[in-house]
Amino acid sequence: MTSATPSCDIAIVGGGLAGGLAAMALAAKRPELDVRLIEPGPVGGNHIWSFFDGDIAERHRWLVAPLVRHYWHGYDVRFPRHRRTLRMGYKSITGEALAEAVAAALPAGHVVADRAKHVAPDHILFARGGRLNARHVIDARGAGNMSALTCGWQKFVGQALTVKGGHGLAHPVVMDASVAQLDGYRFVYLLPLDAETLFVEDTYYSDSPDLDLDLVRERIGAYAAWREWDVAGVSREESGVLPVVIAGDFDRFWPAADRVARIGSRAGAFHATTGYSLPDAVRTAAALPALVDGSALGATLRARAARGWRRQRFYRLLDAMLFRAAEPAERVRIFERFYRLPPKLIARFYAGQSTRADKLRILSGKPPVPVGRALSAIRKLDWK
Repeated sequence: MTSATPSCDIAIVGGGLAGGLAAMALAAKRPELDVRLIEPGPVGGNHIWSFFDGDIAERHRWLVAPLVRHYWHGYDVRFPRHRRTLRMGYKSITGEALAEAVAAALPAGHVVADRAKHVAPDHILFARGGRLNARHVIDARGAGNMSALTCGWQKFVGQALTVKGGHGLAHPVVMDASVAQLDGYRFVYLLPLDAETLFVEDTYYSDSPDLDLDLVRERIGAYAAWREWDVAGVSREESGVLPVVIAGDFDRFWPAADRVARIGSRAGAFHATTGYSLPDAVRTAAALPALVDGSALGATLRARAARGWRRQRFYRLLDAMLFRAAEPAERVRIFERFYRLPPKLIARFYAGQSTRADKLRILSGKPPVPVGRALSAIRKLDWK
């Protein structure tokens, strides 16, 4: 005699940002549902996610409020010919905070430490053996079919440095592009986590996804020495390669015949230019409690993701200009020009909510790239 196959209402595969937020939202708004989160590693992983106040609608801020570990009232940008402080709220959350919140939201045993080797709309097969049936399975395992997309890449290595005597920064530096321009557009990102702890991330908008960890670590060390910081140690490190989408075929990325529900990067729900997924992850998680009553959750979320893909056309156009019209060493001029624009326009850009007037303003004036090359890059775009 064999025991019955376990079952639940909602099985979320992947305990990163999108999956963790989805589990929290469902637990908060639909406590009667049996929600399971399948994640082989620590929920949230070793990540710091940051966002601007304008990225998240007020009605959705309840979801991320318990996760915020750091808050600043403004941030700096630095370029070879331009420096600026923007008075705009900026917050950071950590993977550890997400893990704690998910553990508090779900009953004991509902975070399953296993890997899914097969995902179907109504069940999961586990790598260690066994099956879990569900009314809805939601795939939140990160990047989907990248072969369907044409991309540049944003790649980075970040380290939390302990600085003896303090680092002297009162608020973040979102882009310090006064550094040498190497491997495309390069900038250093700085988050002052406390008086003596500074998260330093060396970032590149590059044609290649290749990331030499040791080389970038050396550059972080050189940057710290140039700033005359007395570094006593490194308390955490993270790295990543994010797609900067130039063009693609959404129907290949998520075929209509694939009925498994998807969220997060798996659904293509990220900003095409910045690679940021947090604003979309919050919006989707907040919508899920009302969506899971439908019988065709996969089709519903696919239609939602397709609308988001169409809204990202303008940002893909900018990415084509960045990677196809600008020489790698000249890409810094595009960002420097962008950061001379009004703060509210910049905030809407990061939130993926640029208005028609914003788009005209971004494209108007003297272009920072050759006009002929820009037009050629635009003509070659796949406008799906």
